Amino acid sequence: MQEEVKSGATAAGRYHSHSIPLDMEDIERDWDKPIQEAGIAAKASVIVRVGMLDLGAGTGSFRVREMMHRIAYPLGVHVRADVNLTDIEAACTDGSGRITEVVNLPTTGINTERIWLLEHFADWFSVNLGTGSMYHRETKVSAGLMQHLDMRDASQVSADMAKQLREERHQARVAERAAASDEAVEDDEAALAGSAVDAAATIADASTDVATQSTDNAQSTNAVLSTDDMQSADDTQPEINETVIDALVAADGHGDDARGSAEQLAMPRKPRTRLRAVAGERTRAWRERSQRPPKNGYAEHFDHVGERAVARKKHEITVRDVHKRLDMIERRKPLYSPALSGLASACACASFVFLLGGAPYDMIGAFVGAGLGQWLRRRLFAHHLNQFFVTFVCVAVAAFACVGTLRLIGLFNPVALQHDTAYIGAMLFVIPGFPLITGGLDMAKIDFPSGVQRVMYVVCIILMATLAGWMVASLVHLNPQGFESPDLAPWVNCCLRALFAFIGVWGFSMMFNSPQRMCLVAATIGAITDTLRLEFVDYGLPPEAGAFLGAMLAGLLASAWRSAVRHRLLPPHLGYPRICLTVPSIVIMVPGLYMYQAMFHLGQFETLLALDWAFRAFMVIICLPIGLAMARVITDKSWRYDM
Repeated sequence: MQEEVKSGATAAGRYHSHSIPLDMEDIERDWDKPIQEAGIAAKASVIVRVGMLDLGAGTGSFRVREMMHRIAYPLGVHVRADVNLTDIEAACTDGSGRITEVVNLPTTGINTERIWLLEHFADWFSVNLGTGSMYHRETKVSAGLMQHLDMRDASQVSADMAKQLREERHQARVAERAAASDEAVEDDEAALAGSAVDAAATIADASTDVATQSTDNAQSTNAVLSTDDMQSADDTQPEINETVIDALVAADGHGDDARGSAEQLAMPRKPRTRLRAVAGERTRAWRERSQRPPKNGYAEHFDHVGERAVARKKHEITVRDVHKRLDMIERRKPLYSPALSGLASACACASFVFLLGGAPYDMIGAFVGAGLGQWLRRRLFAHHLNQFFVTFVCVAVAAFACVGTLRLIGLFNPVALQHDTAYIGAMLFVIPGFPLITGGLDMAKIDFPSGVQRVMYVVCIILMATLAGWMVASLVHLNPQGFESPDLAPWVNCCLRALFAFIGVWGFSMMFNSPQRMCLVAATIGAITDTLRLEFVDYGLPPEAGAFLGAMLAGLLASAWRSAVRHRLLPPHLGYPRICLTVPSIVIMVPGLYMYQAMFHLGQFETLLALDWAFRAFMVIICLPIGLAMARVITDKSWRYDM
């Protein structure tokens, strides 16, 4: 049976073409050319493929479009792209040629590791073409990742690269201090003597008439000078220094700006401190100029963090080199097996149940049901089955497993039979949080076609999941009335909320294929934001306002984390995309219980109750992307202004 399903998926794939093949003649003839010298077809194949990989990883259209522009910028290509849920239509031109490509994906998914790797790919690509890094300050980390894409744990590769850079810097500082303590005085005096000789030669060439008129005075200097003569020579030293200063300023060519440096070079003794100050000022000024983003250039709103193009050495990378790395990014296997993904789902949903007010029996039922349902979903997705069909089947299996577990426990403790709401927690692993949040962000960027498509996709997934849950409840005669919160002390409840929020976000991050370091960062942000949200709601804040504040705080913390990495307050390998940190941390705030209650009452034809729960869910849902968008407006100029 498995071989039949596999062959059926392969046969179906023969009739679908999702992009222009790379073996087209106009691409193949430039396959081994430097990509900057290739034709528009080869350039567009790279630009559109990067957008396709980013879109297939689940990110929003605004980020896909931004990534395509950042790849096109060093190639001198202008891109106009329409990005939807599963397709891209891009028109590319380099001034001499123009081409339009259309890409349509068979389905959508979530892969945060790919989103992160594509950021490093964009930096590697830009640095090699001479435009400097755009996402990360440490370009060697990106280069190292692109050279070791065959390694399964790319996060460990980046950590090793960051450690190596730290050791190299430490050794360089030690060597610099040792060299400075031994040779600084000799080098400074030699540099001063050389400058004085050059200045004297310039003065001699410019003052031949003065030298001719003072021939008699020059002959008298061959005699031994008396003490009074030495004193008079010392008195004339300031005039000589002024002449040297004028000559140095004229030779430097920068006018009055060079006078300060020239005065330091003309000092007779103790030049070391002054020379170092001048050199330091010049070095700092050069760095400020070289790291400033290009003005009045194409896509000037990009958040550059590296050097200008003129300050970088270009390296020739061919079209083959670029596509080889994209192949390796596209074909990377998931970080976690179906069994580990099921375990992460079980932990996440059990934690979700506690945060909703569930008791230990509710958590046990949700743990078993969600774990089995996610394991089955991963196995079915491996055969490329329809998403909606898989969602319906897996939710039904998860609900039956949860109910069966509680009935089994009820043989020993009848109290477990009273927890009819637990099966709702077992369904929460199918909540499409990523497209829900990215759809709201797309609308915030006035990209309504993509935003509406994502929201409709979310509605379809939720309808299939809640319909499956309602059918299970009807078959086994369940009547969910909500969770009964255990009676705990306030400080104990707060600590447990922080713990289970951390575990829940960690589990959802693993389900999104995040590396473990990324999971831990997202879990830390989620533990802070969700705990504060629930505490505020306990003190009387409306749940909608709590969701808004929690999402906005998550966005601000993610931006602060990324900024700390850029300013080298944190190691460079921890610089993760904001969307990979914010979405997992607020998925646990999605009101899955509200949505299921709406469908349950609708199935019972209790229209007013169904509308009440539906509007409660709607208000919380729209506040989550609004909170994230507000955080982006506060911290990101490209969101603050319409450009």
